[in-house]
Amino acid sequence: MAGVRALGVVSRFMSRRYAPITDCTFRTFSVVPAMLAQTHVSAEVKGDVGVVRMNAPNSKVNTLSVQMQQEMTEVMNQMLANNAVQSIVIISSKPGCFIAGADINMIQGCNSVEEVTKLSQEGQKSFEKFEKSPKPIVAAINGSCLGGGLELAIACQYRIATKSKKTALGTPEVMLGLLPGAGGTQRLPKMVGLPSAFDMMLTGRNIRADKAKKMGLVDHLVDTLGPGLKSPEERTIEYLEEIAIECARGIANKKISLSKPKGMMQKVQDYVMGFEFVRNQIYKTVHGKVMKQSKGLYPAPLKIIECVKTGIEQGPVAGYLVESQHFGQLAKTTESAALIGLYHGQVACKKNRFGAPQKEVKTLAIIGAGLMGAGIAQVMVDKGVHTILKDTAVAGLARGEQQVFKGLNDKTKKRIITSFERDSILSNLTGQLDYSSFEKADMVIEAVFEDINIKHKVLKEVEAVVPPHCIFASNTSALPIKDIAAASKRPDKVIGMHYFSPVDKMQLLEIITTDQTSNDTTASAVAVGLKQGKVIIVVKDGPGFYTTRCLAPMLAEAVRVLQEGVDPKKLDSLTTGFGFPVGAAALADEVGIDVAAHVAEDLGKAFGSRFGGGNVEVLKTMVDLGFKGRKSGKGCYVYQPGLKVRDVNPDIEEILEKYKLTPNPAVSSDSDVQYRLVSRFVNEAVLCLQEGILNNPLEGDIGAVFGLGFPPCLGGPFRFVDSFGADKLVDKMRRYEEIYGNQFTPCQLLLDHAKDSSKKFHK
Repeated sequence: MAGVRALGVVSRFMSRRYAPITDCTFRTFSVVPAMLAQTHVSAEVKGDVGVVRMNAPNSKVNTLSVQMQQEMTEVMNQMLANNAVQSIVIISSKPGCFIAGADINMIQGCNSVEEVTKLSQEGQKSFEKFEKSPKPIVAAINGSCLGGGLELAIACQYRIATKSKKTALGTPEVMLGLLPGAGGTQRLPKMVGLPSAFDMMLTGRNIRADKAKKMGLVDHLVDTLGPGLKSPEERTIEYLEEIAIECARGIANKKISLSKPKGMMQKVQDYVMGFEFVRNQIYKTVHGKVMKQSKGLYPAPLKIIECVKTGIEQGPVAGYLVESQHFGQLAKTTESAALIGLYHGQVACKKNRFGAPQKEVKTLAIIGAGLMGAGIAQVMVDKGVHTILKDTAVAGLARGEQQVFKGLNDKTKKRIITSFERDSILSNLTGQLDYSSFEKADMVIEAVFEDINIKHKVLKEVEAVVPPHCIFASNTSALPIKDIAAASKRPDKVIGMHYFSPVDKMQLLEIITTDQTSNDTTASAVAVGLKQGKVIIVVKDGPGFYTTRCLAPMLAEAVRVLQEGVDPKKLDSLTTGFGFPVGAAALADEVGIDVAAHVAEDLGKAFGSRFGGGNVEVLKTMVDLGFKGRKSGKGCYVYQPGLKVRDVNPDIEEILEKYKLTPNPAVSSDSDVQYRLVSRFVNEAVLCLQEGILNNPLEGDIGAVFGLGFPPCLGGPFRFVDSFGADKLVDKMRRYEEIYGNQFTPCQLLLDHAKDSSKKFHK
């Protein structure tokens, strides 16, 4: 996103002089001759304004690649050397994208901290020349303007942006374990103020055009245009260019001032920020929030704070130097490698490797209007797909429809969509209590209770009414798909689609195929998931598939830890301290204690004592007492509406006392508890790869992080083994194996990697 070689978009900008293009003097419109052979950047002079257009071929987005750099450098030097050009507009010809960032591979191609640091410094010098250009430069933004793209834009003298929903400005580098490395940490605070700059850089969130204008990130907004002789996108880009040229000419002619009048609030803020103790309090507060949320496991946010503080307190020279040094250091951290690996994984998992399905799913039916069923409907109705939501009870159906409405209405309140758009989307949803209209269904997803008999009943009912091409997908979290398909007349059309709760928030979709599932069925399931905006892994069938199978032994170990006397809050603190976003006890409550007990029993039968740990009777007793987790108001914790702070459920103390275990001091330190939990998770993940449940380590990492919350800073279980060392992990497991037995026996593939340090899951 913000590769600094790409951030040095114009590393030789103005370093060479070019002869003026006299042809431009005599014509109102002229194409720069030297640019005719170029592929990524073109230039045209319109009167006294030079228009620089970016359009990377064979790509949906513009990135600051090496080729883009070189061509941009030449074009900008031409524009600056041309006496007929008084101002410059930089615009993208690509619909929905200004510059999406830089090619991450360029950073990964660097061999040392010093090499990355040098690239950052080149980028800083390049954008400084933009900033100090004698000819005003206007950035005309339509679509994504992220990372290095935003750093380029804020180095320009003026920015205009379309009001398109696709227009988003942001600094997502922190999501890759990096920071804005071409002056972004120095320019952004001056432009939008310290609090807003910290918010942007530390969260990586995108800013919509209207908010960007209020913040001072954008100077002028342009409406989007509808269809005409050309497409809306083409007309909007042409209109944006016209307005940008007017603005550039106005700035050059001094008709548009670059100095913005400050309002009273801005003047007060500037006055307050003039006091050192106020600034120090902001640094301290932001640092505290970062440490609370990240546990200090992510170095990038802390380095961003340092860069900003240095620039403000010691001046720009020191600020730019620290920015480049920190960028170089961060680029070679294991955390950045892990996060970049996840980014590449996401990109790979958003492609359909099974090809295009023979028939597009235009009507989707969902059976079961509970939390999961309604959630699936929620992510489908706004994609233009007719969605049928079926339940057996009026009350259940009403709750499901209300859940879908609430999700859309929340978007209306946030002004993401209009009330008209909300109602139009809802028209795609049909709620019903019977199987009418199922004859039009292209796919049916069942989200009924985890009982094989119920699922068989539903499957037979569905097959009696749907057309021959219709696919039947089960949202089961643990039941083998082949067992469900045993009741089917057409098992090639049966597949698993395991969603994660809440469906509208969780990115992962785990698709499960049996030996009989056809390639076209898989392709259709993946296509539906991609339409829903999901990150998809496709795994082979088996008890627990991949995700549930990895989570179950970890939760079994968590129950044992509770039985050994560790308080739920302490257990959660140890889990989050390792990098999990949710503690083990809180996770059990989220999953549902009843679901956890059910899965523990089923997988215990399938895998035997290896899946043991804590006593499943602990979970069963909790369920018998009504402690089913968050959904029932009580689980390991007590949940009260409106209260974020939750107390440990005092009633479980008696249960834990009844099943109390004596801890072994040799394996009960805080670190040992963490590695007992994590090693069981990781070992099971590696075993899934060994057994062919997983297609590759990359999908294993994506599934663990985006479905189960494995620490992103570790990059997933497979990247964790690579960085931590298989030999070290095996040594720890052997210690635990001596105490607890085969639950900690390392699988053969893990042993193979431990014996040969050259073996890596990720090259």
